[in-house]
Amino acid sequence: MKQQDKIYVAGHLGLVGSSIVRKLTQEGFNNLVYRTSSELDLREQQAVNQFFATEKPKYVFLAAAKVGGIVSNNTYRAEFLYNNMMIEANVIHASYVNKVEKLFFLGSSCIYPRMAPQPLREEFLLTGALEPTNEPYAIAKIAGVKLCEAYHDQYGCNFISVMPTNLYGPNDTYHPDNSHVLPALIRKFHDAKLNNHNNVTIWGTGFARREFLHTEDFADACFYLMQHYDQKEFVNIGCGEDISIMDLAMLIKNIVGFSGDLLFDHSKPDGTPRKLMDISRLSALGWKPKIKLEQGITSVYKDYEARFTENKLNAY
Repeated sequence: MKQQDKIYVAGHLGLVGSSIVRKLTQEGFNNLVYRTSSELDLREQQAVNQFFATEKPKYVFLAAAKVGGIVSNNTYRAEFLYNNMMIEANVIHASYVNKVEKLFFLGSSCIYPRMAPQPLREEFLLTGALEPTNEPYAIAKIAGVKLCEAYHDQYGCNFISVMPTNLYGPNDTYHPDNSHVLPALIRKFHDAKLNNHNNVTIWGTGFARREFLHTEDFADACFYLMQHYDQKEFVNIGCGEDISIMDLAMLIKNIVGFSGDLLFDHSKPDGTPRKLMDISRLSALGWKPKIKLEQGITSVYKDYEARFTENKLNAY
């Protein structure tokens, strides 16, 4: 990529898209184009085709998606499957038709089988059953990966895919029902501290293990791969370390400054028992993360306190 090249970032207002925009801007890439969902509905093929025909971006970061935590994934199953398949199909095909030089597709670690060996290697894809609670979202993301591979094989398109681990950072969603586990815990502990609650209840047993990567590190990896990787095989992006939900809760509790007890609701699902990415392929390409988990959560919590008042939080 050259700094004057036109780059389309789909999903620029989201957690991941906004981090990519910040990284590109920091690196001197200012010829960026994006649209809000109200300006361009990526589920509408004709609108997407018109946008690409008019703007003619040279590079595309496809970070737009319908996303959420375990509750929303399991509740809005049809929406997660339909919306994500339509978005990726329309953007990927329009990129081919309009001769986009390179497309970057953002997948998800949930594409791997529920009981896949740990850590998760790229070749484990489609070797077993998916986690039932997020199967529709996973299927949509798998379809996006396979679309990129198919367009590479049939048309010679330089469309690459990455599978990020659980991401967190500025501009995250803290909605009590639709957020992922780390921001959900930040909100729970913050609210409990403000309201002088004696305890906080956490879904599941606390034994499930997850890996977390700050979006600043993720955007750096995306920028690196966009310039140094051209193979059709997708690449895991993570930090190579995981933590139990119980230990994560304790870490966030201490950072927030909540002094009450932790309660675990065993009637609620844990989700996949463990998700740890094997990042040897990425490491071999010369990239490594920089931000440690405690450092990252501390910065995110400061951002959370600064950006949202108690009244504003009701909207998130």
